Amino acid sequence: MRKGEIDIITLGCSKNLVDAERLMRQLELAGYRCVHDSPKPNGEIAIINTCGFIGDAKEESIEMILQFAERKNRGKLSKLYVMGCLSQRYAKELPAEIPEVDGWFGKFDYLGILGLLGEKAKSTVSDRNEKGKDYERTLTTPSHYAYLKIAEGCNRYCSYCAIPLITGKFTSRKIEDILEEVKWLVGKGVKEFNVIAQDLSSYGLDIYGEHRLAELLDKMAQIEGLEWIRIHYTYPTDFPYDILPIMAKHRNICKYMDIALQHCSDNMLKLMRRRITREEQDALIARIRREVPGICIRTTLLVGHPGETEEDFDELCEWVKEMKFDRLGAFPYSEEEGTYAAKHYTDDIPQEEKDRRVDTIMTLQQTISSEILSQMVGTQQRVVIDREEADYYIGRTQYDSPEVDCEVLIAKGGDEATRRRTKGHEKLKIGEFYIVNIIKSGDFDLYASL
Repeated sequence: MRKGEIDIITLGCSKNLVDAERLMRQLELAGYRCVHDSPKPNGEIAIINTCGFIGDAKEESIEMILQFAERKNRGKLSKLYVMGCLSQRYAKELPAEIPEVDGWFGKFDYLGILGLLGEKAKSTVSDRNEKGKDYERTLTTPSHYAYLKIAEGCNRYCSYCAIPLITGKFTSRKIEDILEEVKWLVGKGVKEFNVIAQDLSSYGLDIYGEHRLAELLDKMAQIEGLEWIRIHYTYPTDFPYDILPIMAKHRNICKYMDIALQHCSDNMLKLMRRRITREEQDALIARIRREVPGICIRTTLLVGHPGETEEDFDELCEWVKEMKFDRLGAFPYSEEEGTYAAKHYTDDIPQEEKDRRVDTIMTLQQTISSEILSQMVGTQQRVVIDREEADYYIGRTQYDSPEVDCEVLIAKGGDEATRRRTKGHEKLKIGEFYIVNIIKSGDFDLYASL
């Protein structure tokens, strides 16, 4: 029986998105219709999945809650619930500040929303009721790709990061449970898996006593129908080197690695409590590139951390030019209460200077990205088609993760030879793979023809 419409809004990272998808599945089993991230929310109930990572994310979450609180005050909404990292972190403070919210749920107790709605969580796996087995979810991504969360939490405690304070200790999922989920998703038409966790490098250490990411990837790669596996959020310290030969061995493991390096200066790596030196970090990158030829490395950098001198920043800029990362993002330091940095350092670098340093790094990266992409002109690449626009089909190569990396624009009708062969139109299907010729490059995108 249909019980009404629920708007679900997800803020923050793809790990949050997986939680929202699992909740949506449970609500649908209970008879509700769920709409995710609607530009015109119209549900009787709203659930906001929040982020509490840094200042900007917290502000965005608060603003979204207040928008829906106003809708409730105008009689446009009957119930408002909040879940996710922000409510996990500020469970005591928020209820008094925003009384319009009918229930606050943390990062791990979001299924409690069902209880307030008078529902019970249902097992979504036949004849299985064990904790952790209910992996079914309603995908909010295009049906050909999904995010695969294999662990929660983090044990690293870098100086600037509040995530361990929010999510708690690192907790791996069992390999067999993950593989069951993968097979179920493949059966639903998912072809591309973006493997995520706060710290993929630690996968398996807590439950198996040893690194087990290589084993997981090896077994995933052998599942029929799985086209692409992409690795996100590895950590450089205590890196699981045994994944490299597995990546080189399997064609359906993308030659792509997301590894957050944050800085290169030994002074900053120490202040950030990264437990690695520049020499060790450089050796790691060299080994990854050596053992997985042609790999695309994505990284993130943090600038403006307390103690970052002009010399440290200049060293970082020279390092970025030297390393030539394929994909790179830079972010300004944000002081987060409860972190080591907030307790022991003074946030004495002005915001304007932090922003200048971000702009400087990203300007350098724009030149590097343009140079790297130009080298792909004249090559053939396998792409998956994500969507269709007025003049182009939009796809990605194995070197590009959804929403954050480069895209490949394929003009409808293709080049002159294609137009002659297909009478001016080549209909491409969303979620299918094609071989294309790269004919032009920009700073962050590629142009191609069939």
